[in-house]
Amino acid sequence: MSSFQQCYPPVTYLGYSVLMTSSNDASARAAGPYRAQGSLKGRTILMSGGSRGIGLAIALRAARDGANIVLMAKTGEPHPKLEGTVHTAAAQLEAAGGQALALVGDVRNDGDVAAAVAAAVERFGGIDAVVNNASAIDLSGTDDVDMKRYDLMQDINVRGTFLLSKLALPALRESGRGHILTLSPPLNLDPKWAGMHLAYTMAKYGMSLTTLGLAEELKDDGVLVNSLWPCTLIDTAAIRNMPGGDRMVQAARGPEIMADAAHAILSGGMAGGGALSGNFYTDEQVLRAAGVTDFSPYSLGAPEDQLVPDIFL
Repeated sequence: MSSFQQCYPPVTYLGYSVLMTSSNDASARAAGPYRAQGSLKGRTILMSGGSRGIGLAIALRAARDGANIVLMAKTGEPHPKLEGTVHTAAAQLEAAGGQALALVGDVRNDGDVAAAVAAAVERFGGIDAVVNNASAIDLSGTDDVDMKRYDLMQDINVRGTFLLSKLALPALRESGRGHILTLSPPLNLDPKWAGMHLAYTMAKYGMSLTTLGLAEELKDDGVLVNSLWPCTLIDTAAIRNMPGGDRMVQAARGPEIMADAAHAILSGGMAGGGALSGNFYTDEQVLRAAGVTDFSPYSLGAPEDQLVPDIFL
């Protein structure tokens, strides 16, 4: 199992480190400097969440190759504060050149997840990749965190990731090139992160432990298992809706950097050797291996040395 590479360049926290999120609440922007070496044409990807933001950006990048995307998300009806539903996302994917199947479902519900796996196999003949994108976040300290929010994070982040991966395993093995990609951080046991927001840290590290364990368990099954995490704050609607959010996201990158990194991982477009499974990649690490040297096109205005770093790194 390989460890993550520290993000480069170093960045200043600017007092906002506790606000980073890997949620799927962002708007799409122009493509970055990544030049793909592989393709996802004809591949079938099953994703939890994906109505907007990072998840939608990853799905759109795959759709531009001609991939088949199955989105399972709770957002069947418009949200009062957040744009996009699973249906509008599917329409964007089809317009981008892919095929899409929109499923309203909850990753916490065993029946919904089983139905999503079955629907993907029935519609597209199999599943080549699972992207565990759905995630809940609450950065409260232990005194303040509501136990309903604690349970929500455990149910969506940990149990949901485990359940979707588990139920998709037969199809992934059948694929012959199956891949599970989870949006979760490196297992950094610096007590700083547990001390800052213990409930959330346990939930996200539970996702990462799923990567660690499944990569070992499936090493002889032809199924790759990896995690991906952003080096910096990613522009999201959730952050823009916060006081001062419009200013904060000027020190962020767009979700396309995560989309390009996910594409490189899933399409096999990373150069160099190393283990193919059990990695905790950062977006910069992946894209540097894929030949990207200038990351400034992904940024929203701040110089590279003033971008806000993500947590857990």
